[in-house]
Amino acid sequence: MPKNTVAENFWKSRKAVGVWLLAVALVILGMVTIGGLTRLTGSGLSIMEWNPIMGALPPLNGAQWQDVFRKYQQIAQYKVEHQGMSLEAFKGIFWWEWSHRLVGRLLGVVFFVPFLWFAWVGAVRRTEWPRMLLLFLLGGLQGFIGWWMVSSGFEERTSVSQYRLAIHLGAALLLLVAILWIALEYLRDGQGKGDARRGFAFAALVYLQMLLGALVAGLHAGLVYNTWPDMNGHVFPEAPFFAAPWWINFFENDGLAQFDHRIGAYIVAGFAAFIYARGIRLTGLAKKSAKAVTAITVFQIFLGISTLLLQAPELLAAAHQVTAALLLCAAVWHAFELRRLNA
Repeated sequence: MPKNTVAENFWKSRKAVGVWLLAVALVILGMVTIGGLTRLTGSGLSIMEWNPIMGALPPLNGAQWQDVFRKYQQIAQYKVEHQGMSLEAFKGIFWWEWSHRLVGRLLGVVFFVPFLWFAWVGAVRRTEWPRMLLLFLLGGLQGFIGWWMVSSGFEERTSVSQYRLAIHLGAALLLLVAILWIALEYLRDGQGKGDARRGFAFAALVYLQMLLGALVAGLHAGLVYNTWPDMNGHVFPEAPFFAAPWWINFFENDGLAQFDHRIGAYIVAGFAAFIYARGIRLTGLAKKSAKAVTAITVFQIFLGISTLLLQAPELLAAAHQVTAALLLCAAVWHAFELRRLNA
């Protein structure tokens, strides 16, 4: 069969759908990475409008740059933290936020246009259209959640709400794992009926740990208690329950938020060791996915401790976040392979 015919047949196949969805997942990982750097550089409040269509164009002349800069100068972040900032310095933070939004728009195109093709040629069956459209709508909802998060920093706050930050990241991660799971279904022709409870439990644990990390990021809690394994000579943070009601301290006390994230990391590490101990008895991709979970967990522990000790340098903190997302993907892959054991 001619090579061009083979290629044409592939791009009409269900495995091609899986490859496409993996590419979409990679774009989401890119968004998570850029989003982390946007937060770390304090750039998220630099664009004061949510314009899904025309907002794709950056300022094109001096007057437009002055206009967006003038809007930024009205909010508390500028007045408290960046008073006297030059236009050139403002451009430095503007481009991070603009790039993050641009990748979000690109994600919509990368998803919707190939979907139309695969639906047309029958690689995505008509019965599967609803879940694909649901994924597309969830992507659009994620854009709205992002704007809702950003708008929390326009009045009295100098940064976005840690609650909305966690919701924004959590929604992105749910979209990521849903697309990854469906991609695996297309690539492997179904999912089987094996016992994947430990895989799902580990994925859920990593997901919760990432939400705790979002709270740490939103509270800038990585800049306090920069020692390990102690917390500035203590086992527990000082004055952990200073606010009433007591439970709100878990979400608004920077020291307690960091403590919770540390405990979560220890639990994840212990569970990963359990995954490995059970996984080495398996065969094929189930065994490989268990090893991947373990290797990424070890690397993530190293990144987490280094990020803490060095007071969260931007690139290291961003690497810590994207590695957490990769660990979540590996956990989902392992759960999928456990389901496939009896396929």
